[in-house]
Parts: sequence; C-alpha cells; structure tokens
Amino acid sequence: MRKVKPARKLGRTSAHRKATLSNLSTQLLIHKRIETTEAKAKETRKVVEKIITKARKGTHHAQREIFGALRDKEAVRELFEEIVGRIGSRNGGYTRIIKLAPRCGDAAKMAVIELVDYAEVPSVAPVAARQDRAKRVKGSKKAEAGSKEKEGGEAAE
Repeated sequence: MRKVKPARKLGRTSAHRKATLSNLSTQLLIHKRIETTEAKAKETRKVVEKIITKARKGTHHAQREIFGALRDKEAVRELFEEIVGRIGSRNGGYTRIIKLAPRCGDAAKMAVIELVDYAEVPSVAPVAARQDRAKRVKGSKKAEAGSKEKEGGEAAE
C-alpha cells in the first residue's frame, strides 16, 4: 500500500536538503522576501514557521536551538529583535507564498515566499484625472484668465 511521505526530498541527500532549507530560512529572515522554486518555498515555509513559533517564547534556550538550526548570528539577531516583535501577536501563518511564472531555462514552477507583515505594498501610480477643457483649449478665455492670475500671484510674492 502506498504511504504518503511527509516531506519533499528536493533531489538531495538528507544533509544537503537540511543545509539548503537552513540557507533559505536564513535568507528569508534577513531579506524578508526571496524568490525560489515552488517546492523549496513550501518546504522552507514549514521550517520558518516552526522557527518563528519557537522564537516567540523568547527564552535563551529557544535562541540556542534556533542558532543550531540556522547557524547565522545576524539572522538570529534579526529574528529575536525585529521579527518577533512585529509578528509576535499572530497565531501562526507568518509566511506567504505567491506563485510566479515558470522559469525560462527549465520551466520550473517559481514562487516568492515572504514574511506576511513585511509585504511591500505595490506603489500604484495615480491615474491622471481628465484635464478641464478650458485648460486644454489654447484660445479659451478661462485658460488665459487662469494663467494671468498665476503670473500675478507669482509677481506679488
């Protein structure tokens, strides 16, 4: 009978897989957002969620355990000083995976994994409102009157 395995192997040995997930987790904690394959993103999510949950305890023991998994002082410092303070009130769901277009070289499914509270709001360019006809038409009396007021106002200053 077929048994469902709990995790993806990612085409690596166990030590290589552990190192890969550790590196991806470290980079995610430092940069708050990384682009990788969908399978790696889903596996990284499992690791990072457990690390952040453990960090919420804030104990020295938790800090030592997390350093053992990540092996990066900067990432651990960032996690305990900034990320836990910002995400601490959440009950799980600290990461988000957004699927992207396939990679050009090998058509691998790509995704962006990011920390939820650090998501950048895309800057929406303001839609230019339609200009008043009086300002668009050159010979308009309103347009001439408006330009004279501006010239007079600047001269007064």
